[in-house]
Amino acid sequence: MASGIPSAMDRPHFIGIGGAGMSGIAKILAQRGAKVAGSDARESATAESLRALGATVHIGHAAEHLADDATSVVVSSAIRADNPELVRAAELGVPVVHRSDALASLMHTERPIAVAGTHGKTTTTSMLAVALSELGLDPSYAIGGDLAGPGTNARHGEGAIFVAEADESDRSFQKYDPEVAIVLNVELDHHANYASLDEIYESFEAFVDRIRPGGCLVVGEHSGARELAGRVSGREGLTIVRVGEDVGADLRIRQITPKGMTSEVTVVIGAEGDGPGASGEGGTAEELTFTVSVPGRHYAHNAVAALAAGVRLGVAPADLARALTAYTGVGRRLQLKGEARGVQVIDSYAHHPTEMNADLEALRGAAGEDSRILVVFQPHLFSRTQELGTEMGAALALADASVVLDIYPAREDPIPGVTSALIIDAAAAGGADVRPEHTMAAVPDVIAGMARPGDLVLTMGAGDVTDLGPRILARLES
Repeated sequence: MASGIPSAMDRPHFIGIGGAGMSGIAKILAQRGAKVAGSDARESATAESLRALGATVHIGHAAEHLADDATSVVVSSAIRADNPELVRAAELGVPVVHRSDALASLMHTERPIAVAGTHGKTTTTSMLAVALSELGLDPSYAIGGDLAGPGTNARHGEGAIFVAEADESDRSFQKYDPEVAIVLNVELDHHANYASLDEIYESFEAFVDRIRPGGCLVVGEHSGARELAGRVSGREGLTIVRVGEDVGADLRIRQITPKGMTSEVTVVIGAEGDGPGASGEGGTAEELTFTVSVPGRHYAHNAVAALAAGVRLGVAPADLARALTAYTGVGRRLQLKGEARGVQVIDSYAHHPTEMNADLEALRGAAGEDSRILVVFQPHLFSRTQELGTEMGAALALADASVVLDIYPAREDPIPGVTSALIIDAAAAGGADVRPEHTMAAVPDVIAGMARPGDLVLTMGAGDVTDLGPRILARLES
């Protein structure tokens, strides 16, 4: 058995190893000495980075890809039961491990921080990982996107802290036992797995119940996060730290000043009151100002949540605030892909109406007076479009013009009557300039015909719409 990993993870095989969550776990295991193998649907930069760490990555799914000596098969909720490698695992009697269990096993002996919420998990996890690394604490981390600096979504560090993104979509975040948990917001999403908002709250409460005795819950200003805090308030051994712009927050955001594609944030620790404060000391308030390298109020709130979590682990607030300025972004979170002929192309993972509104408002605040925002939006999941298509259409009204692609199905089968037309009709009803496009290959020409110098083009969605950024730039150049 390789040092520092469970025996079942000594020779793991990952089905869908190129995915954001799966690849992170695979990278950490490879760095810890495991013999990692796996398969993915197509070649990618992620596959190459895994091979560089010594992993075996097959392209395509086939029974023969699973080695006879595999000690486990790691899957996510997106893997179907008829996958040939999963079928072969059953024939060989190889244990099947869910991605969340694999991650939990890696975090178990560390000082874990788990970042949860309907929106903002990747950014907040990334900010904290970068800041702690900048301070020389050498954390391990597993994130749902590649950090702009290191260019990776995961790393095994020699320090005691492990920062992980905690996914609520399939309740898998209930597997972790963090010392500090962050809940940024709570909203109804993942409609295939949750029938109501009450079910969502119950799931988040179960997540909070996993916090270690004497641990801490950091909650954002979102009404759903505050509702959760009220539901779990008074639980023995749990400290709750509230962050936000309201006067009662333990870490109060006093001011957010937009500065182009960055923001300057002033925060008061101790909230000038008698609450517990982030440091648990109460009493004297401390004011700090630091820069967040991405625009928008929601990213400023994410940074302050990261600050609160790090301080609870004993990091000096002023040191952590300075270190947060080292964060330069993460893949697909308002990521600048490039500029051609005066047009900037930016990529966004936003796929829920709240995220869409937040990113579009952030860009509107950062854009010049004469700049237009042109959106290429790809809806994600039939179930989400069925439930939230009207709200998605309303969000697109914040853009100057939008192109809406067909729904990216991911793990779902089509639902009769559910198409992108639900979004387009809602947007048009609100007066938005919106048009359908059913062929991805046609989008670069469409955008090149619309864009003019000074415009911002935003590719938006959780599917393969991200691949369009370089193609749009190439078309603009030509």
